[in-house]
Amino acid sequence: MTENIKKFLTEFAASITDGTFVKLTLGNYKGSDLHLQKINVRLIKTNKGIRLFFLYRHDSRDIAKNYTIPNGQLLIKQLLGTEFFSGHLFTTNNDFQLDIGRKNSRLNVGKPAFKKAPPLEHDRKKEKLIDPHSVYLNALGITNTNGEVGSQQQSKWKQINKYVQILADLVDRSDLKDRTSLNIVDMGSGKGYLTFAAYDYFKNIRGIDVQMTGVEARSDLAAIANDVARASEFDGLEFVQATIESFNLKDVNILIALHACDTATDDALFQGIRANADLIVAAPCCHKQIRKQMKPPPMMNDILKHGVMIERVAETLTDGLRALLLERAGYATRLFEFISVEHTPKNNMLVGTKLAEAKDTENIETQITDLKEFFGIGTQHLEDLLQKPAR
Repeated sequence: MTENIKKFLTEFAASITDGTFVKLTLGNYKGSDLHLQKINVRLIKTNKGIRLFFLYRHDSRDIAKNYTIPNGQLLIKQLLGTEFFSGHLFTTNNDFQLDIGRKNSRLNVGKPAFKKAPPLEHDRKKEKLIDPHSVYLNALGITNTNGEVGSQQQSKWKQINKYVQILADLVDRSDLKDRTSLNIVDMGSGKGYLTFAAYDYFKNIRGIDVQMTGVEARSDLAAIANDVARASEFDGLEFVQATIESFNLKDVNILIALHACDTATDDALFQGIRANADLIVAAPCCHKQIRKQMKPPPMMNDILKHGVMIERVAETLTDGLRALLLERAGYATRLFEFISVEHTPKNNMLVGTKLAEAKDTENIETQITDLKEFFGIGTQHLEDLLQKPAR
């Protein structure tokens, strides 16, 4: 165990000396601070010289501290194996993953996630979660070769960053927050803007071992996305040509379905529920099935005679039923605005987080039945899928 820790610290010191150091993360915390989660370490330039910048990540706040390089190295040596039992060192030559157990330890060496060391500026508060110089952003037409976002792509750029921010927060609030590996499936990935961004963030910013699959019915889009993934050297990202309904989903931590049209959202939710996904994230689109069936009660006839009103009620009712069905299946749910309507009219996000213990479903079942009867709804696609025998 001691030997692997020594090797890890030696590689860390060498990377500082030869300029290949990118960042270091200490995780698997078992100390006395009930709120501390991990420590992120990087180099910064201050008025007093180069320092090691420690960001102590807590569940509700961050604490930043600077150390001289010798003192920072000494602190990391003291923390490994006493309070933190995993370390992830990123260099431009190799990545090193250290895991410390009770009786032994393991040091894995992998290909570098970063090709160059980051700048040493101290104030990076305004830095986006996604690097605008990324190959895929240029290949997909979001940025030019200088990393500048085009005037007509500003809304898409804001949407990408907001999406990554929300997804990061959802993971941090779930049981996935300390995972060192994630299996993510994006149903109906389209051109892959958000698929690439999610992979890039979790793999290259957070240093998680990610296996991600984009599922897209249009073969041309899947082929283009795979070419961009190869050009970006995103080895853990692939796109497959398949419909949401037909895709053979097995193990998955995060199931994503953004803007899947009408009942395709239900197909994706069903896939996630059946696969026991830890986190299900959907942005529903085109609520047609419920709208066609709705028979407003007499008391609401004069209100819902207006097309715009019944459309809004149909959307609210459809996503409300989906949330209840997720809860009935053992998920805690949230329904909120994804991004302002000025950027996209399809702006609701439905999130299901798997619970350790399912809720009492009797009350949920009653609510579903009452809502359907009140609005004259005969069938709802997700409910029908969940009633089918498991294959």
